[in-house]
Amino acid sequence: MTIRNPTNISLLSTSPHSSSSANACLEAAAKNNSPIIIQVSNGGGVFLAGKFVKDPNAAAAGSVALAYHVRAVAKYYGVPVVLHSDHCAKKLLPWFDGMLEADKEYFEKFGEPLFSSHMLDLSEEPDDENIAIC
Repeated sequence: MTIRNPTNISLLSTSPHSSSSANACLEAAAKNNSPIIIQVSNGGGVFLAGKFVKDPNAAAAGSVALAYHVRAVAKYYGVPVVLHSDHCAKKLLPWFDGMLEADKEYFEKFGEPLFSSHMLDLSEEPDDENIAIC
């Protein structure tokens, strides 16, 4: 996904599934002097936690781990980074809740949320249920 910004520069959104691929994304952004969106997906979070882990919170744990990694190293790349979670459908709400809990804990320590933004996508649900969940 590419977003056009007022300076007429494309803003890349990537979905790395490891710390090394996140670093590669940050490096590409730095080499191009460009801000970047690094997003996590439910499947990516599960992969980051490890295929062995069968805990229902694995997706959130892996996503949070990547966010902490990116926050720890992003300053060395010298580019603005947006940490974003990709589409979260109703069946993935436990993943969403885990990331929101991490946001809360991070905010309590550092005065800002761990993630920059989250995408809650309830478009498959009826309008009344969609609104009730939100």
